[in-house]
Amino acid sequence: MAEVVDGSRVVIVMGVSGSGKSTVGTRLANQLGVPFLEGDDLHPASNRAKMASGQPLDDTDRRPWLAALTEWVRTTASSGHGGVASCSALKRAYRDQFRRTGADVWFVYLALEREVAAERMARRKGHFMPAKLLDSQYDTLDPLHPDEPGVTIDASGSPAQVVGAALRAVSEPGR
Repeated sequence: MAEVVDGSRVVIVMGVSGSGKSTVGTRLANQLGVPFLEGDDLHPASNRAKMASGQPLDDTDRRPWLAALTEWVRTTASSGHGGVASCSALKRAYRDQFRRTGADVWFVYLALEREVAAERMARRKGHFMPAKLLDSQYDTLDPLHPDEPGVTIDASGSPAQVVGAALRAVSEPGR
């Protein structure tokens, strides 16, 4: 599907915890035939431990994670095959940092009501992010702005519905 994501496009699937970023990102990357990065994998152990203990991250904590993600965006775009990454990208400043790489970055914001996200988080097992940090994510969230490249998708549907909407949006001519 090279016509869907040109050689350098990097799609960032973003949203709060429980919105389905990992599921949608993995499936979208498979559909597009490009590599997938689970953004959480780039968090240093200290960040994971802090979140697991119920403490939200601040910008200082996020700095090495954002640097690693930014480098992945730069490297992936320059490789000529593009890619998809899941990443909360809660603040516009973070998204702007990815775009300053010069890469063709496009965002899929998975919008989800707080109650639905909390329900999903309560059902998942073995994740380092506790449900009690969800409020801090919504407090930090700066949703995708109209002047940012990307689309906002209602993430309350089934994974197949959400992935289908994301694939249609990424595939639209001119995107």
